[in-house]
Amino acid sequence: MNTITNDTWILSVGTFLPLVGVLLMLFIPGSEERTHKQIGIVTSAATLAVGILTLLRFDFDQSDKLQFFVDSEWISVISSNYTIGLDGISLPLYFLSMAVTFLVMIYTWDNMPDAGNPKPFIMLMLILQVGMAGSFIAQDLILFFVFFEVVLLPMYFMIGVWGGEQRQYASLKFFLYTMFGSALMLVAFLALFFQTGAASFSFAHLAEAGALVDRDVQIWIFAGMFIGFAVKVPMFPFHTWLPDAHTQAPTQGSVILAAILLKLGTYGFVRIAIPMLPQGAKAWAPVIGILAVIGIIYGALGCLAQTDMKRLIAFSSVAHMGFVMLGISTLTEFGINAALFGMVAHGLITGMLFFVAGSVKHRYHTLEIKRLSGLLIQMPRLGWILGFSAMASLGLPGLAGFWGEFPAILSAYNPNFGLSVGLYRTLMVIAALGTVLAAAYLLWLYQRTAFGRPNPEFTATPHPVGAGVDGEHHDVHIHDVTPIEWVAWTPFLVAIVLFGVYPQLMFDVMDPAVTALVEQVGAGIP
Repeated sequence: MNTITNDTWILSVGTFLPLVGVLLMLFIPGSEERTHKQIGIVTSAATLAVGILTLLRFDFDQSDKLQFFVDSEWISVISSNYTIGLDGISLPLYFLSMAVTFLVMIYTWDNMPDAGNPKPFIMLMLILQVGMAGSFIAQDLILFFVFFEVVLLPMYFMIGVWGGEQRQYASLKFFLYTMFGSALMLVAFLALFFQTGAASFSFAHLAEAGALVDRDVQIWIFAGMFIGFAVKVPMFPFHTWLPDAHTQAPTQGSVILAAILLKLGTYGFVRIAIPMLPQGAKAWAPVIGILAVIGIIYGALGCLAQTDMKRLIAFSSVAHMGFVMLGISTLTEFGINAALFGMVAHGLITGMLFFVAGSVKHRYHTLEIKRLSGLLIQMPRLGWILGFSAMASLGLPGLAGFWGEFPAILSAYNPNFGLSVGLYRTLMVIAALGTVLAAAYLLWLYQRTAFGRPNPEFTATPHPVGAGVDGEHHDVHIHDVTPIEWVAWTPFLVAIVLFGVYPQLMFDVMDPAVTALVEQVGAGIP
């Protein structure tokens, strides 16, 4: 295994630093809301600063090697070590988790969910950050599993306590689905461990030894990992928890869920399932490709049927993650590069769409599409930002979304390792039709909400009282983008343009690591 052991402290500090903020907040009364918000922002800013330092110290000429590598004894009785490292595959997602958490903290300054006290809410976001960052640096299966599960409880409480009317149903569904997937995933991890001689849970060891496991056994073990990661993605037909979770979650929860948590599933396929079980991956690849394309079309049709803005954006995630999984299923360097780029692009774009939806809900107390119109007249800046995000989401060339979708579709033209060319070219055509449907539902959403005259319900003076979905009445305060929103959103908007105009910025980092990964998979397929 190629590793570089420079600055071995940097990943541990970047991952666990948010816990310092959590410990500090434990000793401060909940009534001091402003102080808790300040601690949240300062802690996430310090974590982001460590992330920026990580970028500066990262050797981009050797992005195929694990850098800042640490391998320390942890639970010796089960051969599990504290093994961490960062390469070109995990670096963009690791840094994205830090940036998103910081910007969500800033947004929270003026936009705390209605359930009140920010102390537990901000503490949960910081714990969530630990789990997200840890998942991307872990190089040991047990360590990965621990971090993977750490994100579950904070998100469960964020939805269940600070969510909408159906929050208890949505949070329970999220928890049960994810736990079911995780249980099968853990069984698969243990099966792989024992099949490879029970020597180590290290990624490097399992990738080397896993390739020697019998093909039939690989296929069965891959099935367990497939379900565990597919639930998290979420792939069709394991996706049904996502629209409910997104619709009921507070804005902060929706942004983090869309931007980072869904990527834990796709990252698991690329980092764990495919390199450790190459023959299993080859056998399952057509199934993954077919389900991915069904997800693209189903997600798009689901969007066209929605009446709620946030639920529509949630269904669009099912479609967009379908493009990511299609790229992964080709087992090509081109496809996996496109998938990794698509993960980051989806995080930026859909995170931005959920921010806008949250701000619309904050002003109008409804997300019912038929009640919203004339955003460009009432709130022109917010209307333009929604339009920009919608164009990025539908894959307009020049914006980041294009480089996640177009290469993923193109990669299906020539899949790797003897996969059926006819099948994949058929999938390519169907996936391309999905982009047309994406344009339809996003333009439909934008036309209904931003164009036309404002709804008279929200134009009377003084401020009218609008009835929310819950039937309660709320004061409606119509105002354009606030300074805090500008601060939180501008980095998202700049990054969408930057990666759209110059995608090489990310592809150059990822490609050497992806090339090494595909070569490793090829070596394990006779």
